[in-house]
Amino acid sequence: MNAIAERFVGSVKPECLSRLILFGERHLRRALTEFVEHYHRERPHQGIGNERIVAKDAGGTYGRVFVDERFGGLLRSYRRAA
Repeated sequence: MNAIAERFVGSVKPECLSRLILFGERHLRRALTEFVEHYHRERPHQGIGNERIVAKDAGGTYGRVFVDERFGGLLRSYRRAA
């Protein structure tokens, strides 16, 4: 469990907290909530052999690319049109 916590802290500090000026506990909680949502749903995770856990898109590499932003572009994720 300690390794999981250390990995999360190692991600949240440079990717989120070091880029913000926090104005109190409420702002910190909102920043962490947004980052956790991004971390679990949008951030690409890797499995065995550095393969993405999500199944590969069978539609090819062509198509329109959309960007999902959080915190005014601080956290971004990209996806192809369905």
